[in-house]
Amino acid sequence: MAGVGSKSLKHINISLKRKKMPDETAKNSDNRKSSKWLILVTVMLGVIMGPIDASIVNVVLPSIADDFRVDYALAQWVPTIYLLAICSFILFYGRLGDIFGYKKVFLTGLICFAISSLICGFSQNIWMLVFFRALQGLMVAMQMALGLAIVTEAFPQRERGKAIGIYSSGIAVGLMMGPVLGGMIAHFLSWRFVFFINVPIAFFATLLGYGVIPEGKRNPEQRLDITGAVLAFVFLFSMLLYANRAKNWGWFSQVGVIMLVIIILFGWLFFRTERKSDHPMLDLSIFRSQRFSFACLSSLLNFVALNSIVFLTPWFLADALAFDPFRIGTTMMAFAFVTFFMGPISGGLSDRIGSRGLGFTGMIILSFGLFMFSRLTADSKTIDMIWRLAVCGLGGGLFQSPMNSAAMGSAPEQFRGVASSILAMMRNVGMVFGIAISGTIVYNIAPFTTQGHAGLFTSDQLEIFLDGLKWAFLAASGIAILSAISALFARDETQKE
Repeated sequence: MAGVGSKSLKHINISLKRKKMPDETAKNSDNRKSSKWLILVTVMLGVIMGPIDASIVNVVLPSIADDFRVDYALAQWVPTIYLLAICSFILFYGRLGDIFGYKKVFLTGLICFAISSLICGFSQNIWMLVFFRALQGLMVAMQMALGLAIVTEAFPQRERGKAIGIYSSGIAVGLMMGPVLGGMIAHFLSWRFVFFINVPIAFFATLLGYGVIPEGKRNPEQRLDITGAVLAFVFLFSMLLYANRAKNWGWFSQVGVIMLVIIILFGWLFFRTERKSDHPMLDLSIFRSQRFSFACLSSLLNFVALNSIVFLTPWFLADALAFDPFRIGTTMMAFAFVTFFMGPISGGLSDRIGSRGLGFTGMIILSFGLFMFSRLTADSKTIDMIWRLAVCGLGGGLFQSPMNSAAMGSAPEQFRGVASSILAMMRNVGMVFGIAISGTIVYNIAPFTTQGHAGLFTSDQLEIFLDGLKWAFLAASGIAILSAISALFARDETQKE
């Protein structure tokens, strides 16, 4: 009897446990659901500082030059070295994350970014600022390389487009919010607060990330390709330095030709080494996916076109319309506002209807907006700027989420860190080339702009300057068309869209 009773009691306990299981499963599911959105918020908080810092400094650069009593050409190294540092190391960090885990690399970058930002704000001369600005770029590259990989891992495929849409909106808004914040800081505070504001945000994101970001998968059996990392650094740094400074040296001057030789040589050595390596830093097989390759190419061209707006619009507002930094910043908010709301919508749509059509349409809209920018005159009003920025924000927001989702969804799971870093590299390389192409066109048509400053142009010079802007915006519009065409080729061979 005792044996029968104990068996019955055991059976009742098992039955009760089974009855509780659905509730427990639902609870765990709810926890995972809340956790993934908290992960997204944390990652965005860390990653958004990168694009903000890439564009915010341009607004306060005259103040930096005046404070340190240096010419504008020397002060230009403050934003330049930041982008060069990011692009040169971003692939390396992606690979590092795939081997050692995304969380460790991401949080290391955040805390070091906070420290380097603090030192930038206390810089006593231009060379100290340039050095720690480079260190700041090296650190922010860690979270920029792996942010998208962490988000992709946190969300199931059916929600990935929406999540990446929100993430992509944060990147685009950060890029456009830079001039806004820079204008406000220049108006009310010292340029040093451009760097100080990073510190509390980065520390808070680090504490939050330590608690919510999962450790992620590690692949300790894989080795780090140091040779490939060195070759990639020299190749990328030389290419971006040439793109940024060749207009000052001369594209085919002696220095320019030497740089071209270095680019070709180290580029060839890098790709040759990666093909033969057992543990390559960049596994080239990832580019066998047509969807991934064309999504990356389209994203690169998108940011070339997009950063032309970031670079040229404040220039136009200052020199043609005589806006002060605060007014420039508030005007630029039109782009950020539209992109912020459009990104999640397009990401959610891409989960249901695919990416190519949305990407193509977004780039056509952006191309139209850029074309309309080329029609601006010295008599243009604030409203003329706002609706053009809103149109470009609509196009950019419609494009970025679907293309990022397409690229990350097509990348093999073991290469998501590298895939995330490739997309981040495309974004930052696009920013560098956007400035280089736009600046070269304006400087060639209106060479006096290298000496001129807001509102000091004569009427004849202003007319030539506006002509330079017109052709720069038209070139960016054409690049957006190429991005649209590339988006059409970002097709998954196994699926119909």
